Amino acid sequence: MSLAILDLGYGNTESIRLAFQRLGADPILVSDPASVQAASKIVLPGVGNAGYGMQRLEEAGLIATLKLRNKPALGICLGMQMLFEASEETDRPLLGILKGKVRALKPAKGRPVPHMGWTKVSNVAPGIGLSEGDHLYFAHSFACPKGPTMAARVDYGGPIPAALRHKNWWAAQFHPERSSGPGANFLKAFLAA
Repeated sequence: MSLAILDLGYGNTESIRLAFQRLGADPILVSDPASVQAASKIVLPGVGNAGYGMQRLEEAGLIATLKLRNKPALGICLGMQMLFEASEETDRPLLGILKGKVRALKPAKGRPVPHMGWTKVSNVAPGIGLSEGDHLYFAHSFACPKGPTMAARVDYGGPIPAALRHKNWWAAQFHPERSSGPGANFLKAFLAA
């Protein structure tokens, strides 16, 4: 198995690489279509702005490659958001692998934005390595739409997706690389997929 992490000059690539190394995997960092196509598993990381993330994917010539990918792939945080069609954060179209628009979280009493810290997960689908009631680490200001791909959720002023599954794609709004044992279990499940 070859595990490739997209390294496009933004995001949390190093902490994700170290998290997989702790599980015995040997991920490589890649940024070109041929390497992404050749890898048996890929990770699309991300921290920051969706428009900039999409610009970096376009500059690397990776948009079509990601849209056509049929082997296991994992989007983390911004990487999960970029799987959708659009985001309130940018006018630039996203990957469009999933239908819907990513929306800004609304601040409220007891719910500051960004949503940062440990939050309990619920409605966990089988096979993703998480358990009902696990606490996961979040750091985000935008939330993906609910829908049939939601594989786990958190309550932050209403249910929002914490994890998604769609065909070969896995996605986590939380940071598995910073979510202790539950995060490691999620990454293990992805490696076993």
